[in-house]
Amino acid sequence: FCFITMPSAFVKAAEPFACGGAAATFASCVIHPMDLAKVRMQLYGQLNPGKKIPGFTTILSNMVKNDGIGSVYKGVDAAIGRQLVYGTARIGLHRTFSDKLVQMNDGKPINFAVKTLSGMASGSIAVCIGTPFDIALVRLQSDSMAAPQDRRNYKNVFDALVRTTKEEGFSALYKGLGPNVLRGMSMNVGMLACYDQAKEMVAKLFNDPMENGPSLSTQIGSSAVAGFTAALFSLPFDLIKSRLMAQKPNPETGLLPYKGIVDCAMKIVQSE
Repeated sequence: FCFITMPSAFVKAAEPFACGGAAATFASCVIHPMDLAKVRMQLYGQLNPGKKIPGFTTILSNMVKNDGIGSVYKGVDAAIGRQLVYGTARIGLHRTFSDKLVQMNDGKPINFAVKTLSGMASGSIAVCIGTPFDIALVRLQSDSMAAPQDRRNYKNVFDALVRTTKEEGFSALYKGLGPNVLRGMSMNVGMLACYDQAKEMVAKLFNDPMENGPSLSTQIGSSAVAGFTAALFSLPFDLIKSRLMAQKPNPETGLLPYKGIVDCAMKIVQSE
């Protein structure tokens, strides 16, 4: 009843955030095993230098064989928390920015460059909000890859956040923020800006007037394009982000494996 009596302007403004956050959270739950395998593939080269990186199906099948089916959902609570914060902001802000820009353009579609700026702005803002959950997610997903004596053994997302703050300081919750911002910007450009652009092109291809919104075929075609471009644009930054977030000091020297974004990228290219 309270929601019904809310001003229509508020409901309209909140809609992209509510729908975007719900969709991102549901999608994250569905693809979590693949995301977990991706993180493990990203960290494998660092933990096992010189060895061939196994495929994602091999990683998942070995986890199920050794630790049960529940192991492929390790860290799903962090993934849900991340999407409730990061996904809600990323999608909601982009749609809000885009709608406002269309309004400022007299209702005409905005060009791809403006869509790109909207995606970059909304992505970077969302990452600044959601990075602590990203830290917890990467560490929960990768912990069992380390030797038993080197594992953090977090119980859940909240334990990971609290212990990280206590043991490493509040700033540790924002390790890898730089590449994560770049990832968020490239992800939003690849996923949301490219989706908006692809939607116009696919609609023309299928002769879809989109008078009552895009048809199902237009949405599927646009989503396929956006899924590919999002992965293409963001994966290099995603790899660096995972390495920086999961790294530990060398027990003998006390030094971290990577000094920053450029050092991490250079060492990956040189050694892998």
